[in-house]
Amino acid sequence: MRAIINPGDEVIMTDPHYVAYDASVLLSGGVPVNVPTYAKNNFAVEAKDILSKITPKTKAILIGFPSNPTGAVMPRHNLLEIAETARKHNLIVISDEIYSRLTYDVEHTCYASLPGVKDHTILLNGFSKAYAMTGWRIGYAVAPREIIAAMTKIHQYTIMSAPTQAQVAAIEALKTGEPDVVEMVGDYNRRRKLIVKGLNDIGLKCFEPKGAFYAFPDITCTGMNSEDFSEGLLQEEKVAVVPGSAFGKCGEGFVRCCYATSPADIEEALKRMGRFVKKHKK
Repeated sequence: MRAIINPGDEVIMTDPHYVAYDASVLLSGGVPVNVPTYAKNNFAVEAKDILSKITPKTKAILIGFPSNPTGAVMPRHNLLEIAETARKHNLIVISDEIYSRLTYDVEHTCYASLPGVKDHTILLNGFSKAYAMTGWRIGYAVAPREIIAAMTKIHQYTIMSAPTQAQVAAIEALKTGEPDVVEMVGDYNRRRKLIVKGLNDIGLKCFEPKGAFYAFPDITCTGMNSEDFSEGLLQEEKVAVVPGSAFGKCGEGFVRCCYATSPADIEEALKRMGRFVKKHKK
């Protein structure tokens, strides 16, 4: 963001979205502009929704799919329409694809692979999710040469470099890690089905996520807002979820549940959540 934004520039992003998006724009002097998305539309965004938010100050469109927190995946035709909108209005598209390898029943479309987009695209990805290297903090960006040069300069004077051992580990992951990725995606898929069914069974209507490792159930049946639900669940049943409101206004009424844990822990969490929902359901 610091490489491309001037003070007052606007960055359009979907709501709900990863918590760092707003902060990254604000810290760079920019203005976040949110486009609401809804469970009834599988939390996808269409070009017409973005078009309605474009102003003379718009600099970029930030998309993150598969999504944290919803697990939504963007259809290819939606991305093609966004690409055309960005081209017409001379906008940069920043595509955060950190969960690109973790999809279920659908195929992820890399935004940068679309025809004619390379000159206005910044692709972000990394090793944290697909290769289970979360603590190693290593990622990468692909963009036009002049943007990468600016990003490198900023990175160099704030972080110096990614840790050497993480770089070596990332190379090893690319060389030998593919069987582990395939196995892990299969395990996540089984856990995804377990938690989504379990949430629906206890009365929390849950959109079926197609990517990442999060479920995003609707908790409005309890009459509680997402923060009160999350705090109450933690205090009464010792189950930790994240309030949907942390991810934007459209996240209110939902909570984020991570299923990157054992099936036994998921089943225990669902049992405890079931007790909590039964106690508080209106």
